[in-house]
Order: sequence, then structure tokens, then C-alpha cells
Amino acid sequence: MRIVHRIMTLTSFALSAGAVSAQDIADSIYMGGPILTINDEQPNAEAVAVKDGRVLAVGSLADLMEHQGDSTEVFDLEGRTMLPGFVDSHGHVVFGGLQALSANLLAPPDGEVTDIASLQQTLRDWVDENSEVVEKAGVIIGFGYDNAQLAEVRHPTREDLDAVSEDLPIIIVHQSGHIGVANSKALEIVGFDASSPDPAGGVIQRASDGSPNGVLEEYAFFGALVPILAQLGPEAFAEFAVAGAELWASFGYTTGQDGRSSGEAVETLKAMAKEGRIPIDVVAFPDVLEAQDYIGANVSQDYEDGIRVGGCKLTIDGSPQGFTALRDRPYYNPVGDYPAGYKGYAAVTMEQVQDAVDWCFENGIQILTHSNGEGASDMLIAAIGAAQEKYGDPGNRPVMVHGQFMREDQVDAYKRLGVFLSVFPMHTFYWGDWHRDHTVGPVNADNISPTGWIVERGMMFGSHHDAPVAFPDSMRILDATVTRRTRSGDILGPQQRVDVMTALKALTIWPAWQHFEEDDKGSIEVGKIADFVLLSDDPTAVDPESLDELQVMVTIKDNEVIYEADDSIKKGEMRSSPFMSDPVTAHRFLHAMYQATGVEKPWLQGLTARFQ
Repeated sequence: MRIVHRIMTLTSFALSAGAVSAQDIADSIYMGGPILTINDEQPNAEAVAVKDGRVLAVGSLADLMEHQGDSTEVFDLEGRTMLPGFVDSHGHVVFGGLQALSANLLAPPDGEVTDIASLQQTLRDWVDENSEVVEKAGVIIGFGYDNAQLAEVRHPTREDLDAVSEDLPIIIVHQSGHIGVANSKALEIVGFDASSPDPAGGVIQRASDGSPNGVLEEYAFFGALVPILAQLGPEAFAEFAVAGAELWASFGYTTGQDGRSSGEAVETLKAMAKEGRIPIDVVAFPDVLEAQDYIGANVSQDYEDGIRVGGCKLTIDGSPQGFTALRDRPYYNPVGDYPAGYKGYAAVTMEQVQDAVDWCFENGIQILTHSNGEGASDMLIAAIGAAQEKYGDPGNRPVMVHGQFMREDQVDAYKRLGVFLSVFPMHTFYWGDWHRDHTVGPVNADNISPTGWIVERGMMFGSHHDAPVAFPDSMRILDATVTRRTRSGDILGPQQRVDVMTALKALTIWPAWQHFEEDDKGSIEVGKIADFVLLSDDPTAVDPESLDELQVMVTIKDNEVIYEADDSIKKGEMRSSPFMSDPVTAHRFLHAMYQATGVEKPWLQGLTARFQ
């Protein structure tokens, strides 16, 4: 799609253009606004010329107009700021489709749920608006509630959801993606009752009489999804993939990630891409414990219609705000029924971690590891150290994902081992107050997502959104990385703040390096792919406290416009509710939660067996 009304021919410019060869004639020239190249050798430019989907020249407008020919289109930025397209350091593109296609249970500013009553009403309203869909699907899905933001400061229970419907199964997903709540009908379908044991790696929370209260943690939650959602059909999975990719593009991402993916998820992405329905590049990292053969057969640095398998994903622990991340010390003041000295727990054994890391190092495959708590980082550091002793450095650029609670000595260890840190500074906004008051306490909360420590050591890092944990809102990420302001306005760890340009590199050139794509993406340089994003203003020129007010206006992939903001919709309105694609698919959620993941038959059978 080309935005015709933004293309102009510069016949009014009286520029002397020397004779140039045909191969030097640009397809497009971008001019008319600030251009931040994220190239330290040439940080700013007046214009960019593009030919055959790659950057032909970067520099002054006078020089670049030498590349104008009769067929050259000149794209007037109209004062907006152009940067390289954003590269997703960690997210779940396919699972992100749920965020676009389900009942929105997020708290302000991204939703309207503030207490149990408003959560119930949001679900009722969604059912009323989609009654035909709900009747056909036979299940109600809500996404994004956060007990930390509810007035009651607790999870909803099955009774709370029964008040919405006793006849249809209801599953609502915690914003972390690691916890969910089921109503009585859903628990009946799953077969959870007072006699059901907690599955390995999960917890069924109980009422006083021992019966499930509806709250399911980790693999108890993931397993519950399988029998409820398995009937919904693969067409829905494809729609989730499309919706997720479109959502990423709307926030300026030209390269997305499908973390903890699966073989079926990748094949679905490929099928949709062949149909021209995936507007961005997507790098997938299937679960190494469940799809090792698929990874080994499909890992590649080359895209197929914009999709590739970049390596594998390993998950050691869970959610810090949900108290399921593995710490090296007790949680500060956990909310819930936790024993004294509770530190969280690992979802896998040390043997599984070591075997997965060894396999990746032996085969030269990149591994991304979800490691939130200090205890999980201790496991990962030990495993990578042991693998390097066995196999040396295969150049596979291992990545630690999240690292909410890292000790400073662990940052040193990651540097020594050559581990790239993909961190989550947006946590400071969404859950900073919660971390200060409940998970780690006021002292250690200052050092969650410790970007300051990382920069002090001269390390690169990526800033991610982990969508659908949060919206893939690039400007919210930028703001949080720079300001570290919480929802209440507190500054969480001023010593961990970084400057705007560093934060922009963590959205562009550094995650491009993470994905082995720094020669093609992440900066505006000659020879690189013409992936760009246009912002409403220059992030290096505005008040840092207003960075989250910047808006992605246009996203350009391979020199083609793939997203243009609707000027009639304010950013806050755009974020406030699910808004992408066809709502009919909202209840067709088969496999979308591949943190469960029921997409591959052997895994589905094995997971179901845990509950028999």
C-alpha cells in the first residue's frame, strides 16, 4: 500500500543534478523532517534515497536529489521524525493476536478495569457485543487483568466469573500470561476438583475446603487451556497471527519476534505470509523442550516470505509480579497464601536447563532464555558457563530474556559469558509500585531492569514489551527506559535511567545485532533494508517526561507503507481497547497460548496426561 497523498515531485527545487547512471536513480527519496539514523558515524541526515528496497544514499537534500529521476517518488515527512524501523527484542506476535481480539481486561491507561465489578461488567459488555460469536464458540476469553491493579488487590475467583456466566466456560488471562482464572464450568471441563493434585510446575489455588478457587498458576493454567480450547479450530490461530503482526506494525515494528513459539505457529506464520497477510518480518524461537527436532530442521538466517526460525526458547521460571519467578531470597511482602520464606519456583529442572543449553551450543544455535528471578539467573549462568567449557564459543549469541531481579554480580557474569540482555524496563511503569511494595521491597526495586548497570559495563541491551503482557507500545518502552516513572509517578531507581539515544538503540540497532541482522537492519545506512518509522515528533528534542505521548504515524517496510495512523484517533484511545481485525476470531483461541502450548500433538498429549 502506498500513501499517494504524501508523495510529491520536487519540481519546485532548483537543484543542479549531475548525470547519474540508471543504477543510481532512486525509487524513493525521503525528506522534509528530522532523520535520526542511529548510526554514530552519521547520526542525522536531511534526506534518504532508496532503491530496490534498500538505502541508496543518506545525507544532505542537495546531494541526494542527484539521485532523482523521472520515476522517483519523493516522500515528504511533513516535519515528522524518521528513524529505522523498530526491531522486537522479545515478544509473542502470534499470542499477541489475543490482545487484539479478546475482551480487554487491562487496567488504565490501556483499559478500564479497576476492580472486580468493572472486570465483570467488561466481560458482560463484550459478550453482549459479540453474542453470535460467543454462542458459536461456546467459550468466553478475557485478557490482561492484573490483581495488582484491582481495588481488592486479589485475583478474581471462580465465583466472580460464575456471576458472568455459569453455563459457558470462562477463562481470563493474567497480564503476565502465567496465571489465569477459570469459572466453575471451565473447571468442570478440565476436571479439576478437590482431589486434583497440583501438576508439575504449576499450582491450583484452593478455597478453604480444598476445592479449586479458580486461580491457576503456570502449568495448571496452561494445561487447563488445552481441553477447553482444543475444539476451536486452526483458522483462528491464523487470524491471531495476522492480528498480532498488524498490531506490531502499528507501533513501528518492522521486525517482530514470536518467542516460545512452536512448529505449528511457524508454519501458520509462513502460510499467512505467503498470502501477503503478515506485513512485518517475524523471527520465531520455538520451545526447545517441545520442538527440538523442528528447530534443528528449520533454523536459518534466511527469511522465507518474511518468516524464519532464529533459534530456540527456554523458560526457567515465571512471573515476578505474580510471585512465580524464582528468587534467591524470600519475596518481600507477597500478596496471597504463601509460606514463610517463599522464593518462587522453577518451571524446569537444572538438568533440563543444562541439556537445552548444551544442545544449542553443540549445534551452534541461538538460545533465548526466560529468566526473571535471581535464582533463575543463577541457573542460566551456571548452564552457559558449563556449556562454554564443553564447546567453547560457537558464536550463537545467547540471550537472557527479562532479568527483572538481577544482582549486579550477575550482570558481570553475563558480560563475561557474552550473553545479550533483553530486558523489560516497561515493568517500571506497569508494576514498579507493586515491586517496591510487595515483590522485592523499596531497596531492590530500584534495580529491577538494571539498564544503568548494563550501560556502565559497555554492554548492548534490548528493551522489549513481551506483548501481550503489555501492548507492543514502542513509545511506552522508550519513556520507561528513560524516565523509569511508575504509575504513581515515583522514579524507580534513578541511577538505572539511560539517555534517549541509548534507549533508541535498544529498540533498533542493538536488537538487530541480537538477531544477527545488524548488517541489514537497525540503522539508516547505505545498503540496509528500507525499514522506517515516522514519529509525531523528535524524541531527542522533546521533554523526556513526554516521550510516551509521541505517536507512531507511519510504518514503512521494504520501502512500502504498511501502517498509517488514523489522525482522528488519539493514541490513548487507540491503546485503550482491542481494536485490530475481525472480532469473530476472538474466541477461536486454539494454540494461541503456546506458553501452554497445545499446538503440537505430542506435547498436547503429554500435557493432558498430567491431569489424568
